[in-house]
Amino acid sequence: MERSIKIFIAGDSTAATKLPDEKPETGWGERIGEFFNDDIEICNFAINGRSSKSFIDEGILKKISELIKSDDFLFIEFGHNDEKENEELHTEPFTTYKGYLTEYIKVARNAGAHPVLLTSIHRRNFDENGVIKDTHGDYLVAVRELAAELNVQLIDMSEKSKCLFEQLGIEKTKEIFLWVKPGENLNHPDGVQDNTHFSEKGAKEIAGIVVEGIKENHIESLVRCMK
Repeated sequence: MERSIKIFIAGDSTAATKLPDEKPETGWGERIGEFFNDDIEICNFAINGRSSKSFIDEGILKKISELIKSDDFLFIEFGHNDEKENEELHTEPFTTYKGYLTEYIKVARNAGAHPVLLTSIHRRNFDENGVIKDTHGDYLVAVRELAAELNVQLIDMSEKSKCLFEQLGIEKTKEIFLWVKPGENLNHPDGVQDNTHFSEKGAKEIAGIVVEGIKENHIESLVRCMK
């Protein structure tokens, strides 16, 4: 019997599996498995608050390296926390960010697995005309460049999320993000207006555009296992 193909996810809170006391916040890594049959196993290593640097410094990439096997996949999505200024997280787009991301690619390829780079998902940050304002800047450019330089498949989540959010518009995107009214949820009794993290519905929408990217890249071993 053939073993399941595993999709390992290395990333931050936009992908991470959330604890019960964090709900209804949901990461796309929690919901992407719903698009596949039992031949695919999702191994979600994404953790809140991590950058491409801190994920390595904390030994999480090393754990993946010990588990990932030939023909598995490593989906790599960072940027939100690399942009922060504190020393434990910060990377520079065209130097250290690219350098750290290259380490993930090496881990996958050394195991005979397939790395896939994902650009950062946009925040819910509209201008007065309903156009998404980019907060990621050169971090997006760096990932696109690295994918081309190292011949790694790329899912451009920034472009895909921009299209999705602008199509939904300023009000409807509140359903995608973690917007909770006061008294609506016990974990957020005072309500919350979070324009970075996703609701359960939003996480599935984002997982759906990851799946769209898999199809566009013609990753046949994954496409044939989709429901």
